[in-house]
Amino acid sequence: MRTAVVICPGRGSYTKSEIGYLSRYHIDKFDMLAGFDAERRALGQEELLALDGASSYSLARHTRGDNASPLIYACTLCDFLSIDHDKIAVVAVTGNSMGWYSALACAGALSPRAGFEVVNTMGTLMQEQLTGGQLIYPFVGEDWRADPARRAELMALAARIGAMPGQRLALSIDLGGMLVLAGDEAGLSAFMAAVPPVEGRFPMRLANHAAFHTPLQAPAAEAGRARLGTDLFGPPSLPLIDGRGAIWWPGATEVSALRDYTLGHQVTEPYDFTRAVRNAAREFAPDVFIITGPGSTLGSAVAQSLIIEGWRGMRSKADFIALQEAAPLLIFMGIGEQRAAVTR
Repeated sequence: MRTAVVICPGRGSYTKSEIGYLSRYHIDKFDMLAGFDAERRALGQEELLALDGASSYSLARHTRGDNASPLIYACTLCDFLSIDHDKIAVVAVTGNSMGWYSALACAGALSPRAGFEVVNTMGTLMQEQLTGGQLIYPFVGEDWRADPARRAELMALAARIGAMPGQRLALSIDLGGMLVLAGDEAGLSAFMAAVPPVEGRFPMRLANHAAFHTPLQAPAAEAGRARLGTDLFGPPSLPLIDGRGAIWWPGATEVSALRDYTLGHQVTEPYDFTRAVRNAAREFAPDVFIITGPGSTLGSAVAQSLIIEGWRGMRSKADFIALQEAAPLLIFMGIGEQRAAVTR
């Protein structure tokens, strides 16, 4: 039996290639999904099964926070529940950004229904307010070699822009070899004008994304705390690694503190996904990292985080590919031929 750390993806992972994900892989979980949709109908929201069953992908429809967040949560949770525990021993769970809410449910700190309530509430609040925006920009080259000097240079630039009158810009997510920056329109535009284009697509603005993980989200955090009580939360049954790299251990977690982090720091302060992956590798030394669906877009960030850490001697993209081809280090449940290795 192999040991695994499970990683839950965040916003942006449900793309046009994921249409039909729930019906393709999770017909056996339609009772649970129908329960989620009953709550959506009561709130006047579009059903998840209708979104997943759409004839085509719509950027305006599928990337809205009140649609994307619960849809991704449903895919992730269903994938996690499909892991074959005769093949895989899950030793810890983490996630990227919105994936923290999914990780809470996968680790047992939220029930499936409570997890849905948390993610649907926070996704809806952020869509209603939609304060600021996000962009993504790499600080590593095509070889994925760690480049701390380039990262420091970009962070200094972001700090200078954010300090200018009438501009807001700050780190949102440390995402492997990429920086996700968030701010207001003036701050984002200033950064985009100041850096050279990379790979013909960066800097990239992220559609329907607010200034997540910055103080601009304080109103959403406050509203979330008003709506989501401590009674929804419980102690995890698996170790949880949060967006600071801190570990919440079964039997040693204060539930009120977990809620305070989830609806406080996690919303308004930078999310260090790189550190979460690094600490997962250091603390649990898993045989594999399982990235749940939907999609497989988080793979490069996980690989880059492990390269930055020097995990198993990796120093470059070529090193990672060699290890991945010899004995997969990352398993993507969003890729049909790979999910069979970890599911029943």
